[in-house]
Amino acid sequence: MVTVVTRDGSLLGADIGGIAVFKGIPYAAPPVGPNRFLPPRPVTPWEGVRDALSYGPTAQKGPYPSPFDEIIPEVDIPGEDCLNLNVWTPDRTGRLPVMVWLHGGSFTNGSGAVPLYDGSRFARDGVVCVTVNYRLGVDGFLHLGPGDTANLGLLDQLAALRWVQENVTAFGGDPGKVTVFGESAGAMSIGALLAAPRAAGLFRRAILQSGAAHHILRPDTARGLGHHLAGLLGTAPTREALAAVPLDRLVQAAEELRSAVAATPDPVLWGEAAMNLMPFEPVVDGDLLPLPPIEAIAAGAGSDVDILIGTNSDEFRLFLVPTGLLDVLGHPHLRAAAAGYGLDPDEAVAVYLVDYPDATPGELLSALTTDWFYRLPAIRLAEARAGQRGSTYLYEFGWRPPTFDGRIGACHTAEIPFVFDNLGDPAMLPLLGVDPPQGLADVMHGAWVSFATDGRPGWAEYDPEERITMHFDTVPEVRTDPRARQRSLWDGHR
Repeated sequence: MVTVVTRDGSLLGADIGGIAVFKGIPYAAPPVGPNRFLPPRPVTPWEGVRDALSYGPTAQKGPYPSPFDEIIPEVDIPGEDCLNLNVWTPDRTGRLPVMVWLHGGSFTNGSGAVPLYDGSRFARDGVVCVTVNYRLGVDGFLHLGPGDTANLGLLDQLAALRWVQENVTAFGGDPGKVTVFGESAGAMSIGALLAAPRAAGLFRRAILQSGAAHHILRPDTARGLGHHLAGLLGTAPTREALAAVPLDRLVQAAEELRSAVAATPDPVLWGEAAMNLMPFEPVVDGDLLPLPPIEAIAAGAGSDVDILIGTNSDEFRLFLVPTGLLDVLGHPHLRAAAAGYGLDPDEAVAVYLVDYPDATPGELLSALTTDWFYRLPAIRLAEARAGQRGSTYLYEFGWRPPTFDGRIGACHTAEIPFVFDNLGDPAMLPLLGVDPPQGLADVMHGAWVSFATDGRPGWAEYDPEERITMHFDTVPEVRTDPRARQRSLWDGHR
């Protein structure tokens, strides 16, 4: 057993093979009772030594729908004290780089307690690793209009990053060398934090995996979604009325809202959420986020932060292959999607067929949506950083597992076990299959550690001329402007 002293009190952790592990550390007060729907409040200090031997409660959420509940690892730990984090450290007397993980899950699912996010391998390689829980769904990203506080989940993340600044030296970390990294909604959160003035100075570097700075809601859109949620519940659209609704019913209504958006993705009804398919997202509230994040970044927000950003080659196949939709979607769906994204359908189909000549309409639609949702936002963020002080690096993850008859591709979430060097996690077997390439995990995990340590992942910086991109596969290689025709197609549209 090992102990550390934080600003709030002493913690008892475990020594596991020379790595000190502390779990369930509160970084803010429980967001319940008088703290419900409020920005995070300070922790009440404790007397004596507090056990930090097991993961703390996770944010209130529902399960992933089938078949994703069999593919994406999830953990649900009941309890009120859900604003907690976990720390892995190899040396409590050092001044080591720090990596803070923000999990994904469409802003409605996920937690820092998922075993896949075990930070032992980062600690093994000289990094203090921190994983964070933050409020999700209604509690984290509901907005009801003027006078209502938005972005509580982002405020939680900021509170966790402040906790790191104030306490990580006790765990052997250097508060001046903090890298925040995240995937999907976690990466989109980082895109928002880069644009938030209140986040200045809380992290030196950032890694954005399969998410950038485009997925946001404008206040009117968020208000409409919030009022629709209240209508589903038969309550007034106020925080007081929603606080009286049982949590399980609130989570169920949030799922009903998400299903309604997905069933009728009409921008007239749902604004930006019709395209993003997520009714809970960061809100451009004029306070925490004065501007849409990509606009703020282009104007210089976060310009001193080093950035590593990238996507997976076949992101959207995660949502089409396990569900069987890949073989159901036909040419009308493909053309409608292209038109909905503002492209000329004939031109779009012709451009994508150049690179995928034997693709079915469903496969072409997957490639098109992957670019709109993930790849182009990453490229635009990298372009927006041109000439700024911080460095910018771009990557693409391209390894395709043999599962689902090899059709799942380098899909959404597939890179995470390689980043954490946790290929042995049994929960990833349905997605990755047996014996995924350890050599690729060595290279990719090593690049993340190198970037956190000295800001250089191992290849040249991105610039809008050469567009250097590291392609991670069984044989990693540097590529110059990959799929340039597809990228150019989106100019003026995404």
